[in-house]
Amino acid sequence: MYEIRSYRPGDEKAIVAAWRESMPRDPITPERFRKKVLLDANFDPEGAIVATDGSGHVVGFMLALVRRLPLYGDDLEPDNAWITVFFVHPDHRRRGIASRMMQAAKAFVTQKGRKHLFFASYAPNYFLPGIDESAYPEGYRFLLKEGFVKLYSPVAMDRSLVGFEVPGDVRALIRAREAEGYAFSRAEDRHLYPLMTFANTVFNPDWGRSIREGILQGLPLDQIWVAEYEGRIVGFSMHGGYEGIPERFGPFGVDPMFQGKGLGKILLYLCLEGMCAKGLHGAWFLWTGEESAAGHLYRQAEFVITRKFHVMRHSWTR
Repeated sequence: MYEIRSYRPGDEKAIVAAWRESMPRDPITPERFRKKVLLDANFDPEGAIVATDGSGHVVGFMLALVRRLPLYGDDLEPDNAWITVFFVHPDHRRRGIASRMMQAAKAFVTQKGRKHLFFASYAPNYFLPGIDESAYPEGYRFLLKEGFVKLYSPVAMDRSLVGFEVPGDVRALIRAREAEGYAFSRAEDRHLYPLMTFANTVFNPDWGRSIREGILQGLPLDQIWVAEYEGRIVGFSMHGGYEGIPERFGPFGVDPMFQGKGLGKILLYLCLEGMCAKGLHGAWFLWTGEESAAGHLYRQAEFVITRKFHVMRHSWTR
């Protein structure tokens, strides 16, 4: 007999242990669970759904979230909710546990007045951008059965930095753009406010958050590159901004008004050179559009696709 209930203090070790056995390609540590679940400002025990067996052992988990703290400004995204992770232990699958957890999660978010439930495009504390169909085919079929539809499919990419060199054409491009008035440098204190404003408003509030929180947690400014034109920031690249992992590249972007000039290519290679200079042997990130301009740039820079995800959504009227 299985019980479906909400999180209780003291469940943490059992959830982490069941997670590791249920999702061996994406294990988690107690420290990451603490930071990304328990200390998330939007964590609500009622949305943390736990499944236990007849002996009280944790055999499943599903985390549903709604915003109680805006990511930026005062936007609580009142229509949206997210599931960031779910699993059932392999020994207990095909017994309706996931469906019962999903029923509880849907009840939680509908009580909060939400009409869209996403898997798993949540910021700031997502684990994966979406469901990895290759790694978790049962999970993907389950979401389809539950009424989720695929919205888009971002990819993760990796690049070895062994033997890395900035190509000559990129060096020439840097000189050409500098002659036109562009400047490329590592970030300094004077850049921080305009850089975070640029990231928040031109791109995604999660990008500004990653810069601010990364620096507060010890991210060195020499891991951030900025491009300026006439004293205005028009692009940036960085590494180590997410969870303090130095090999994790990004976020990274160029103002749409200044695209087509190779600024993104310059910023990418300068950051990769900086990573190589620190002794890192690889660069990776979790999320880009495979056919986007950035995706093509990454492939030109010898990144290879290592995983593919599906961002999915279930919607209902209220």
